[in-house]
Amino acid sequence: MIVPAEGQLRAALAQFASARIEHDVRPTGRTSRALEDATYMLCVMTGSRTAEQALSAADALLAQYGATRSGASTEDKTLAA
Repeated sequence: MIVPAEGQLRAALAQFASARIEHDVRPTGRTSRALEDATYMLCVMTGSRTAEQALSAADALLAQYGATRSGASTEDKTLAA
């Protein structure tokens, strides 16, 4: 699986959240399609089959991005010393 860039993953999560909220508040054919599209994109980006799996995978990827940033900043401080 190609790992999505952090910004792209965050944008897909925001799109999913927005579509989910809009559909929950006012379900229409349009909101249903928007939610399906956002779910599909998130599943493709995370290599998942369901929205629940995709959200879990996205959380894990975001944790990895955070750990990488934390490790890089620690290394930068060590190199500067």
